[in-house]
Amino acid sequence: MTTTDLKTEARQYRVDQAQAGHPVTHSQALEMVARFHGFRDWNTASGVLPITRGPAFAVGQRVRGHYLKQAFKGTIIGVSALGSGEMHRLTIQFDDPVDVVTFDSFSAFRQRVTTTVNRDGVSPGRTSDGEPHMRLASLS
Repeated sequence: MTTTDLKTEARQYRVDQAQAGHPVTHSQALEMVARFHGFRDWNTASGVLPITRGPAFAVGQRVRGHYLKQAFKGTIIGVSALGSGEMHRLTIQFDDPVDVVTFDSFSAFRQRVTTTVNRDGVSPGRTSDGEPHMRLASLS
């Protein structure tokens, strides 16, 4: 939870209250949301919580997981936050090449891939059977 999250909640609370015929000021909404989350007041919440979330991924970070259903271990060599920072474009160098073809008759090995993942390390792109293209199993 961040102060940015609480501010977003406060804006929505103001809209909801205005639609219900009970307009509140922005500062009243901030105080209300802070108390809802267990803080004494907005100043206490903003003094304790970070403004935004820290980075989910970093260059040089070791990762493991599955890419196109094939297990891998590797190192992140490129990171770009997309939009609000909930999605990231990662370039991963695999320790060992990964065969991304499931047919026995031929192979296609990849040692470096660029993919988009959410903060949990799961790609929005899916294979034809619904599995994510990339799923980072653990981050260390």
